Amino acid sequence: MPIPAIDYAHVRLTVVDIAASRAFYDTVFGFDVAFEAPPADADQETKDELAFLFGGVIYSYPGGLLGLRPVADDADSFDENRVGLDHLSFAVAGREQLDAAVVVLDGLGIAHEDVKDIGSGCILEFRDPDNIALELFAPAA
Repeated sequence: MPIPAIDYAHVRLTVVDIAASRAFYDTVFGFDVAFEAPPADADQETKDELAFLFGGVIYSYPGGLLGLRPVADDADSFDENRVGLDHLSFAVAGREQLDAAVVVLDGLGIAHEDVKDIGSGCILEFRDPDNIALELFAPAA
């Protein structure tokens, strides 16, 4: 019998530089912070309770949770052609949100592809500071 999964609970991305990644995700998406690593001067009990963050952050948004885990080697970079993640896609309500996202990305100087119609909807592709492929998807009207 298959496992009756109905949705995913969270995704956690491994990143190199938590400051650069947080700046990117905070600016581009503005997600609420659910958990974040404690400051260096926090008491040991707090550090132990939040050790599962590995010095990173977990964001909360309507689709679930997105974590950033800063444990990658400085020389590492994402490659969707290796085993693991190909890309991460976030749903938006419609084409208008994709057009608005283009304006946001352009204003932030973030390179992106043109909005593409893929039949079942439209997508907007771009990358984060670790080269992780991100996508916004708007279903067809």
